[in-house]
Amino acid sequence: MTLTREDAYRLLTEYTAKEALLKHALAVEAAMRAYARKFREDEEAWGIVGLLHDFDYEKYPSLEFHPMEGAKILRAKGYPEEWITAIQGHAEHTGVPRETLMAKTLFAVDELCGFITAVTYVRPNRRLAEVTVESVKKKLKDKRFAAQVRREDIQRGAEELGVELDEHVRFTIAAMQGIAGKLGLG
Repeated sequence: MTLTREDAYRLLTEYTAKEALLKHALAVEAAMRAYARKFREDEEAWGIVGLLHDFDYEKYPSLEFHPMEGAKILRAKGYPEEWITAIQGHAEHTGVPRETLMAKTLFAVDELCGFITAVTYVRPNRRLAEVTVESVKKKLKDKRFAAQVRREDIQRGAEELGVELDEHVRFTIAAMQGIAGKLGLG
């Protein structure tokens, strides 16, 4: 059975209606695809993992169920275990170790994509083109800004990937800028 991006998007929209969650999925997909190209990995697989990492969140938003319920659904649909393990590992509370480069990358881009989006919303024209590494780092220091974002996860993600935080932020901004229009941030 071939699992396509279209299949994944259909599954995402079957479980997710909120526009913000759909845009977050697209942002994480874009970052995962960009890193897959950088690391010479399977861009389609990495993109699908990014797209589906939170697909169950709207239906199962509690730590008790997300992303474990999603993992059950993905297994039943025949998704590869490596992808499912990466999705489980993006959530610290699951205790699932991030052993593959795919899993480490998903963890590294997830919170950062959300934070970059938040930074974009407070820019004068709400455009990703206005976001810089410096503007992101300045907002990271302000604990009241986007307070729900776990700054330690952003730092740990870069460390697990073995990249400097500035380069990670720059790379992720660039990946998101490639789909700024789809994110409503163009």
